[in-house]
Amino acid sequence: MKLDKQWRILTVGDGDLSFSLALSAQFPPSQLTASIYDSKQVVTEKYAKNSLHQLQSNQYTVLTEFDVTLESSWQKLAKQSIDVVIFQFPLIPAFDNYHDFKQQTYSVNTLNRRLLRLFIYYAHKYVLDPEGPMLCIITSKDVKPYCEWDLESSLLIGLDINYLGQSPFNISDFPGYKIRNVDRDKHVKDTSGISYVWSAKTHSQDLPHLKLPHYLDANHCSFCRAGPFLTERDKLAHNNSKKHKNMLLHHQNWQAYLKVESL
Repeated sequence: MKLDKQWRILTVGDGDLSFSLALSAQFPPSQLTASIYDSKQVVTEKYAKNSLHQLQSNQYTVLTEFDVTLESSWQKLAKQSIDVVIFQFPLIPAFDNYHDFKQQTYSVNTLNRRLLRLFIYYAHKYVLDPEGPMLCIITSKDVKPYCEWDLESSLLIGLDINYLGQSPFNISDFPGYKIRNVDRDKHVKDTSGISYVWSAKTHSQDLPHLKLPHYLDANHCSFCRAGPFLTERDKLAHNNSKKHKNMLLHHQNWQAYLKVESL
């Protein structure tokens, strides 16, 4: 993840705020706004070591109870006042009980895709400045369930926004940043991450560090990140595999959601 020192940054869903604190070493308060999903009380109870007080005492703005799926949260910010919005290792919270899970209309896979699609959509609608690069960055893991969200293709269906590419995320570039469990005070193992980038404006040639993965090329399966297929028999065997059928089901569920979505 490469960030220009002149950009105005908004972080969302930053758990214990350690990522925002790491960014504060690079950006002054006028260029960095942090936000978390939890209330002030919840974040202090959930994470024994959190950076809320430190950021606020250093004059950084921290928005609490910021839900990226709600327009009202985005409207807390000045319109078109941000250059880059960053969402680190997003994941919907676990359901409190089995009953709540069974009451859901959509699968967990669909709900995670919806979270990220609304993040990208509302960021562009409300806060990204057309005079800037207009970047949405999501850093995620290349393991299940994250790699099953079809980040590169599915989130933008019907939106006038482009997937620009991706780059490895190097946590050592952000000293003090700890990846936390979404529901409790636990440090998650620092597995390798990938930063994915979208924009309604900027083209990939303006960000040469971004690369398009090979599985988006022809003769590959972008759903499963598989290929290239050397023969039609190889492709057919893949299409009949359990993995592909599972990914196809995720895609069909996502298509069903998009048919009733109202953006």
